[in-house]
Amino acid sequence: MASALSRSKRDRTYYASIESVRQLGAYRESERAWAIQRAQVEGRYEKLSLMRLVTDVTLGPVPVVHWVERNGTAGRRELSLLDWRERQWLFIEGPHGPEPAWLWLSEQGMPMLPDRWNTVFWQANRRCEGALLTPEELEVPRPLRSAAVRGKVPYATPHSARHSMALYMLVVLNELMDKKYGLTAADRRDFAQLYGDPWWLVKTLLGHRDVETTKEHYLNPVMHLQLESILAFDTEDEHGETNRTKDLNGLFTRLARETSGIQDIEVLFDALPVAAAS
Repeated sequence: MASALSRSKRDRTYYASIESVRQLGAYRESERAWAIQRAQVEGRYEKLSLMRLVTDVTLGPVPVVHWVERNGTAGRRELSLLDWRERQWLFIEGPHGPEPAWLWLSEQGMPMLPDRWNTVFWQANRRCEGALLTPEELEVPRPLRSAAVRGKVPYATPHSARHSMALYMLVVLNELMDKKYGLTAADRRDFAQLYGDPWWLVKTLLGHRDVETTKEHYLNPVMHLQLESILAFDTEDEHGETNRTKDLNGLFTRLARETSGIQDIEVLFDALPVAAAS
């Protein structure tokens, strides 16, 4: 992530799974391509007051974006210094004309601006309510619903996804150190000195300056639990067989059961057939 886009104004590196990259490719070839085609047919891009057509992106330690505006004026700027306001006007030459360089687009083919993601999550929360609550429960205004009713449906925000990533990465990194690498206490201490312990790595992924911020704010829902017991889990199924995926799922299910600050989405949606039938 470029420094101009991060809250700390420092470059940060994020890692994505192969599956998530595959899903991004599917999005680009389906919904995104459809939105661009529709916008081009309706002439939306031609009506824009500002368009910067990217002509080149130089590589190297300091990548620079070069563009040409509608009036022929050429411009350039370091990639890491382009904030989201500037990036929304960057276009590339597609097979059927100019199209946004921005990845996430609205149905109108325009860049999905940061504040719009709050609306996306709000609409998703509303759909979950419609699927998981009974008609009688939906009639009660949201602020007046009981805790039991509110607990039936997931509630997510863009920022809560960041909290989820923090908890997940903390558990997975400890899993790697303790199980995959089979580190002893002494080995783990040496590993932490070389690469940093899981808390430090999660802090780095979140872009925090102080690890205490990570502990106190982002992992606050589990601070009342014994963290050592959370991270040193080792569960077996009913047949006595241990499976890494089952272990992780079981741990997160347990955390959701023991603290109100964590939601187990799978458990909530297991109730979908019952709610739909009612």
